Amino acid sequence: MEASPNPVPAASFRGVSKSFFGVRVLQQVSFDVGRGRITGLVGENGAGKSTLMNLLGGNLRPDSGTLEVLGRPHAPRSPEDARAAGIAFVHQELNLFPNLTIAENLFLPLFPLLGATKPGTCGTSIPLPFIDRSRLAAMARQRLDTVGLERDPGTPVARLSAGERQLVEIARCVDESAKVVILDEPTTSLTATECGRLFALLRRLRDDGYALIYISHALGDVLGLCDDLVVLRDGEVVGSGPVGQFPQDRLVSLMVGRELKHLYPERRQRSGDDKVAGEPPPALEVKGVSQPGVAHDIHFTLGAGEVLGIAGMMGAGRSELARMLFGLDPYSTGEIRLGGRLLHGGPRARIRQGLAFLTEDRRQEGLCMEASIADNMALVTLARHGRTPVRWLDMRGIAEAIRQMREAVRLTPKASDDQAVRTLSGGNQQKVVLGKWLLSEPDVLILDEPTRGIDVGARFEIYQLIHRFADRGTGVLVISSEIEELTGICDRILVLCQGRITGVFRRGEFDRERILAAALPSSRS
Repeated sequence: MEASPNPVPAASFRGVSKSFFGVRVLQQVSFDVGRGRITGLVGENGAGKSTLMNLLGGNLRPDSGTLEVLGRPHAPRSPEDARAAGIAFVHQELNLFPNLTIAENLFLPLFPLLGATKPGTCGTSIPLPFIDRSRLAAMARQRLDTVGLERDPGTPVARLSAGERQLVEIARCVDESAKVVILDEPTTSLTATECGRLFALLRRLRDDGYALIYISHALGDVLGLCDDLVVLRDGEVVGSGPVGQFPQDRLVSLMVGRELKHLYPERRQRSGDDKVAGEPPPALEVKGVSQPGVAHDIHFTLGAGEVLGIAGMMGAGRSELARMLFGLDPYSTGEIRLGGRLLHGGPRARIRQGLAFLTEDRRQEGLCMEASIADNMALVTLARHGRTPVRWLDMRGIAEAIRQMREAVRLTPKASDDQAVRTLSGGNQQKVVLGKWLLSEPDVLILDEPTRGIDVGARFEIYQLIHRFADRGTGVLVISSEIEELTGICDRILVLCQGRITGVFRRGEFDRERILAAALPSSRS
């Protein structure tokens, strides 16, 4: 049978607008999502992507405009309504219970019950309230086969890698009733190998007729994976069409509203590059730090004003090393010195000594999501604003410090100081975390995945902040899964593999293949 020349789209947005607290976040948005197509939805943090998908997924309702699914009006009043209409939503923050098995996570709370029945009070039969474990395992196996995950359905989710958990989340959402699958930043915690498997799965789902909406700040992935693109800026569609119409330069320009000639800012003076000037004085010295199964005889020095990158594959020990430096995790041997002084105590003592640490999980470990912007920014430095022996807070001084830091990190002016952090975009949340630590004026700043989930425009601003503080003499340690990011902003790169330093590269020696080879266990004897 011949395909219809104008097939009905899987999902349609027609003149959709939405405001929060009087601030317009979507303005007359209109576009279609084709069946059997992967549609990329891109834009800066705060452009309206998540709001748009929450409308489709039933978490929000539009102020005006209409939505359609397969040509029928779509006005869900809850996520359950959206799921019944065939909308599957794979959120960036995975909603899995690590203490439960794969099978239990897949079908919670609608478990198959045992077929045995007992007589009811009115002569009817009712199922016994026990889970049919054999049927649950068979149903789970079928779902796992769909996404290509070869794991026993009885495996606890806590034992899975980040990539495997992502596949479980997709398996939970995708079934025969799903028509549109929304994926919000699905690769933020995945290795390159896991990303490849995920993309192969998404292409297979597309070929099976699913319509997929793919949201990501990784523009290379978007351009390589998607069939169509929709570009949002300030809540409006500024470009849409087949992916071939959007070379990366044009895509970046549409997203940020200006031409961005360089993805990484230029450094006026790179610490340690000038051999005449010599090495910068040490800000942080790590000598022989070891912890069984985590780190093995780690030695390195971070110079004052230097941006030092740490590269490595997932599981290489990068974040674990950062946590040991900050006093969150123990180490069995070795010593750590800050400005020549031996570091001791836990995180609070190390903050007082001049160390700051931005963790990779800003939502769980970096922010109080229900607290205000001002409260989050002032959290680390409150003790400095005590005016009297009884430590009454100098509220005027705190407000002025926050105002200056808001300007320094270029936090959105649309947000008031008393606005809850959870209402901000991912990029602005990251700026709040940075502002909190930068207010403490640290001697050493440790940044673990500082641009994860951040758009290209906000990334550039964060890179500028990193360079600005390095220029002022702060030693900056940057941990990143993106080799291109490290080569773009760092003066030197250390490579970790299985808890050991396996390579050291200066700026003039940066080479992606050599760095990657040093990070791979198979490349070493």
